[in-house]
Amino acid sequence: MGAEPYYGPDFGLLHRRDPEVAQVLLDELDRLRGGLQLIASENFASPAVLAALGSTLNNKYAEGYPGRRYYAGCEVVDRAERLAIDRARRLFGADHVNVQPYSGASANLAAYAALLQPGDTVLAMELSHGGHLTHGSKVNFSGRWFDVVAYGVRRDTELIDYDEVRELALRHQPKMIICGATAYPREIDFAVFRGIADEVGAWLLADVAHTVGLMAGGALPSAVPYADVVTFTTHKALRGPRGGGIMCTRELAARIDRAVFPFVQGGPLMHAVAAKAVAFGEALQPEFADYARQVVANAQVLADALAAEGMRPVSGGTDSHLALIDLRDVGVTGAVAEQRCAAAGITLNRNTIPYDPEPPTVTSGIRVGTPCVTTQGMGTEQMKEVASMVAQVIRNPDAVGEIRARVTALTEIHQIYPSEL
Repeated sequence: MGAEPYYGPDFGLLHRRDPEVAQVLLDELDRLRGGLQLIASENFASPAVLAALGSTLNNKYAEGYPGRRYYAGCEVVDRAERLAIDRARRLFGADHVNVQPYSGASANLAAYAALLQPGDTVLAMELSHGGHLTHGSKVNFSGRWFDVVAYGVRRDTELIDYDEVRELALRHQPKMIICGATAYPREIDFAVFRGIADEVGAWLLADVAHTVGLMAGGALPSAVPYADVVTFTTHKALRGPRGGGIMCTRELAARIDRAVFPFVQGGPLMHAVAAKAVAFGEALQPEFADYARQVVANAQVLADALAAEGMRPVSGGTDSHLALIDLRDVGVTGAVAEQRCAAAGITLNRNTIPYDPEPPTVTSGIRVGTPCVTTQGMGTEQMKEVASMVAQVIRNPDAVGEIRARVTALTEIHQIYPSEL
């Protein structure tokens, strides 16, 4: 008999062929298992998603779209892409879905390319108030190639000022309005944005990279019924592979597809497309809705518990998977808090808060998120424990050893990627 066929990744083979890289993989697994991951934009993809990523689909060049490729031999990978598209359409109720974008940033670039010309005016959220680099930052293509007008949040409520958004739209007559954020904890009213866009004749782009998983699970209202184009990522609360996607109306389908390929990208990453199909399939299961609701419940309890520790949640709390925490009352910068938490095995990130007096490298706040810890099976009681650990180590760096031991005890109970898998 011949050798066994190869179906997927073999860690033993990697360890024998390249022990240095194998050790990197083992060390990262140890880091994940031994610490608390509170980065709002991260999650733990399932073993099934990881299996698709490590498959032989990595090898296939597939420029174009299913049934319309520029290379022969794509009849198999076509099936993977069609599965991803069909599942995403069912999951979100979208007219059209493009699953090829390599990332959320490349999805946004394609959306700009489909709807605008360089120099057009765009209305989008200010980066320091919670927006994204691709929403108009001067160091990004969006700020260099387009005339971006920024809206923000009110000083008193730290909520989006929809009256200001409308006023800016009427004054500047943007060609496109962007709603969606990376560090805004509250629900966004897509219907209000739709009304403003219609009033000035603008396209409405919803960038739901952070909240698409919550929308998939019904924990937040969907942007799909309101926006002309919806861009998203698959690796945050959606719990899929690193990558992006675009949903749009039927009328814009051809423009979006041409913007992704051939304008922005070449050949798609077919192993990632297959992994997206797996993630969409997982999100279609009833238990994913329970997960999405738990993510939000955990974030709300975490924010409230940090507030009880004297660490003020921006806007008073959260409706989503993340909370912004103002540390000025405890006299610690975001950068210092990030370092102290990291030493104790708690991974989170410093983050600017609205009207922050500190520069982005320092910040007055931190951002905490609950997708990872919820995937590990933690609930609201564990979030109270997490808040206690975060607050104690931020206030007292001498408590690192004690907090590290508490982190280890918690993660041993709620283990990620247990060895039997």
